[in-house]
Amino acid sequence: MRDDATAPWLQLTLEAIEHAPEQLEDALLRAGALAVTLADAGDRPVLEPAPGQTPLWERTLVTGLFDAQTDIEVVKGQLRRSLRAPALPECRLIALEERDWVRAWMEHFHPMRFGRRLWVCPSCQAPPAPAAVNVRLDPGLAFGTGTHPTTALCLEWLEGAELSGKTVLDYGCGSGILALAAAKLGAERVWAVDIDPQALMASDDNAAENGVEDRIELSRPEELPAALQVDILLANILAGTLVQLAAEFGRRVKPGGGLVLSGILEQHADAVQAAFARDFRFAARSSREDWVLLESARKQSTRL
Repeated sequence: MRDDATAPWLQLTLEAIEHAPEQLEDALLRAGALAVTLADAGDRPVLEPAPGQTPLWERTLVTGLFDAQTDIEVVKGQLRRSLRAPALPECRLIALEERDWVRAWMEHFHPMRFGRRLWVCPSCQAPPAPAAVNVRLDPGLAFGTGTHPTTALCLEWLEGAELSGKTVLDYGCGSGILALAAAKLGAERVWAVDIDPQALMASDDNAAENGVEDRIELSRPEELPAALQVDILLANILAGTLVQLAAEFGRRVKPGGGLVLSGILEQHADAVQAAFARDFRFAARSSREDWVLLESARKQSTRL
């Protein structure tokens, strides 16, 4: 499978055929990719495009960069589960020579503003607005730096919400970026949940880096307190998984509390909304590129 057993990096490439490039990108990041590259048939790379910059190529190759010790068969299994696909498109795996790939990626990662006062800044750069709400975050082993449209939509929603004294659940936390932003914007207590141990480790490190570890609880889904209900639940995960979690989310949000769902392609938005219609009343829909954020409130009573 590998060209050189001593090479420090593995590069897994898939062609976007039955899935959108953004879906493959998200799935690779959730499977532990350090960075994701999009390229056309002419091999012109783009390192995670900035918001509003979507490559429009007839054929798109999506490549994930992994540590050499990664079990690629496990990664493929995670990709199949994330994409809900019985089989993947043909994969190409090659080994790469030593290079600081993450630092190369960071050359394309600059401070970003969401709304009026929320910034996400890499640790190697000074915040452009020191008095603003600044989340310090570097690319790493877990999904979420703010450049993807779904994450940007969630961050903009958080920046405009009244979070003071509220409890928040970030379901599928990845890097913890939404949990960090919620805490820094005034939430009293935040639960950050993920099935991936690497995501929880990254979220823990990022919470400490941002000085909010005392207000963020990290856990796997099955470890959440059985009676836990929150004022706001955010989930930036793929549509199929959201539908499967509809009943769980109905139990976790207080009556009258808010539910924010993202990670949804436009063609799946109505189906996702229908899956939650029993317990939630949808109020707003935001979109960016081909992605949608759904905002709703838990009904005061769903037992008729």
